Amino acid sequence: MNITKIELKDFRNYEHLKLEFHPKVNIILGNNAQGKTNILESIFLSSLGKSFRTSNDHEMIRFDCKFFRLKIDAEKKNEEICVEMAVSKESKAVKLNGRKIKKISELLESVYIVVFSPEDLKIVKEEPERRRKFIDRELCQIKPMYYSNLSKYKKVLLQRNTLLKENSPRISLLEIWDHELVEYGSKIILQREDFIKKIDKISSKIHKNITNGKEKLHIQYESNVPTMETLEEQRTIFLEKVKNSTAKDIQRRNTSTGPHRDDLKISVNGIDIRKYGSQGQQRTAALSLKLAEIMLIKEETEEDAILLLDDVLSELDEERQNYLINSLSDTQLFITAAEMSEKVKVSLPQGYTFYVNNGQVTQ
Repeated sequence: MNITKIELKDFRNYEHLKLEFHPKVNIILGNNAQGKTNILESIFLSSLGKSFRTSNDHEMIRFDCKFFRLKIDAEKKNEEICVEMAVSKESKAVKLNGRKIKKISELLESVYIVVFSPEDLKIVKEEPERRRKFIDRELCQIKPMYYSNLSKYKKVLLQRNTLLKENSPRISLLEIWDHELVEYGSKIILQREDFIKKIDKISSKIHKNITNGKEKLHIQYESNVPTMETLEEQRTIFLEKVKNSTAKDIQRRNTSTGPHRDDLKISVNGIDIRKYGSQGQQRTAALSLKLAEIMLIKEETEEDAILLLDDVLSELDEERQNYLINSLSDTQLFITAAEMSEKVKVSLPQGYTFYVNNGQVTQ
């Protein structure tokens, strides 16, 4: 799978941009705040229909403009894919191969993309929300029903929390939201548990190779709802937990139980490196997780994901850089950097190099 070309109109700092890409390596060089990451952001939109940088689509509209348009062309297994998007402050329209789609879930499974940026190096040590986003971003791509369940769960959670903020929440209405919360939340929990087991198996092998067998990485799913074998058992235990926490939820005016509180326990040689790991251990674990993400997409979909490396190579030492590059022979790469050493360039397969300066791109 690879992105062949893009066309942007009034997107971020680009008035109009058309680029054609190499099927293997595309290096995008330029100083900070010139528009390198904006190109990666536009590519990522073809996968999940939303940005990896902001939750507000209108932030991507060029200053003083009313809307942006983009067109992304891709290829996979001799199939051509075209994603078009038009976004204003009031609306968002998406087309897949010329057909207007009603739900973003219809876009999923078209293009598989993994982003690795300096922010991802914080997956291990910072707040649980980052680790939940890591899970969600991957699962939404490979399991469209997960995207549907997650969207519905978030809506129900918002409704339940709104009700809890009332001075005297109506218990009968609360019970309705409880059952909805349990229905979608139970599916999310089981899918996350299955996903983490697979990621743990793959990432532990990668980590072992990077550290020459000195360290054993273990990823474990942490939920305040016990994970069960079947969906029916999961619904039962989840509903029981929700009922038991109702009084506390009313007092705190917030939902305390459910997958929105999930986390990942990340340990090396039995030590929780979220709290006690060195920066080197945390970065190696983050690299292992990202490479595992790519490998799992391949296992689940038989497609090679596209990797966007956003100013991250400079954050890795030479050994980790080499491991990353050598692991990606079948992957289309987009690499942004302020500069790149000849040593790194030589280690990469042949490709294209673009230079970005204040929204202008040359090759």
